Amino acid sequence: LKSLHRETARTMIYVTHDQTEALTFADQVVVMFDGEVVQVGAPQDLFERPEHTFVGHFIGSPGMNLLPAQISADRARVGSVDVQLPGRATPQPQQKIELGVRPEHVKLGTSGYDARLVRVDDVGRYRIAVLEFGGETLKALVPEGVEIPAAPKVSFEPNGLHLFADSRRMQWEGGA
Repeated sequence: LKSLHRETARTMIYVTHDQTEALTFADQVVVMFDGEVVQVGAPQDLFERPEHTFVGHFIGSPGMNLLPAQISADRARVGSVDVQLPGRATPQPQQKIELGVRPEHVKLGTSGYDARLVRVDDVGRYRIAVLEFGGETLKALVPEGVEIPAAPKVSFEPNGLHLFADSRRMQWEGGA
């Protein structure tokens, strides 16, 4: 289909529920959730800057970690853990807040936030460490050959943190 698209230089619309097909074939992807278009963009943009929690979780394997949180200025509280944010946020009262972080942006080591290793899934060229973090499940991608500590600490790449209010991307001062 991709070569046919190039040969004909015509606009094609391809409908699929398979994220791999969508991201492989498309220059632009339209993501719908509950009958509503929630984001339109290039595959890389959908991965790096999801505008909706559905996009964050749907695009990527495994999908984005979405952790219930409370915001206080430049911190997100996940359970009993205060995560430093790369900027300040001011949600509206009564909004459902979630901290999003892709498993690729979760780092395991000997310094950072406390976490408990639940299990490790080996999926070939990398492993998925499943952790308990602040009472929530958190997944981290770990390349083959990289040691996973028995009592890991987690850290997050600051540019990999996303905030969502009522499932929609939330802006913060000085952040993404």
